[in-house]
Amino acid sequence: MIFSYAGNLKVAKELFNAAKPKLQNDQGMKDAFEGFDLPKELVPIVGAAEGAAALFMVLSIFNKRFAQAASIITLAVMVGAITSHFRAGHGKEGAQHAIDVLTLAGLSLADTFTSRKK
Repeated sequence: MIFSYAGNLKVAKELFNAAKPKLQNDQGMKDAFEGFDLPKELVPIVGAAEGAAALFMVLSIFNKRFAQAASIITLAVMVGAITSHFRAGHGKEGAQHAIDVLTLAGLSLADTFTSRKK
């Protein structure tokens, strides 16, 4: 059980670090999104989703429903990131960080269905 919390905190840290520049409306993030053929108006929305998922991952220590919500949000955001990296021609190397976070979030989600904690 302690490993699942540690994994959730790792995902929360990664999501928070990714959300911060997006929520600060960083010009580099806007340019990156336009480079992926995504509208720059999407930057704060993705940042808010990542921030919410990070918060829910931290709160997962209290209830597995937080972990489930965070994992689902994370999976959706990371699938979008992975798809964008592949479409932009970055390959697996460019999408590796998103793949790693997606894997941890997927494991967290699976853990919520197999554990007895509330």
